[in-house]
Amino acid sequence: MAEREEGGKLGWFVAGAVLGGAVALLYAPKSGKETREFINKKTGEGKEVLNQTGKEVLDKGREIYDRGKQIADDAADLFERGRRLVRS
Repeated sequence: MAEREEGGKLGWFVAGAVLGGAVALLYAPKSGKETREFINKKTGEGKEVLNQTGKEVLDKGREIYDRGKQIADDAADLFERGRRLVRS
């Protein structure tokens, strides 16, 4: 639950940052060409950050899945061992 709340806070932070950036661009004292170049540069940087973050989240998800699967397998093994003991 705490992770879910943190994700929500992060989402609002990102949305605020994007909105703030858009407002700053509207009031920027640069020419249109300079502004477009700036936007393209920042968009590329943003894509790189999102790709890296996505990879980290995917890796963490796999790790959690593997741990959960191992716990489930261990529990099934213990259950089976207990069932055999009861039958004996």
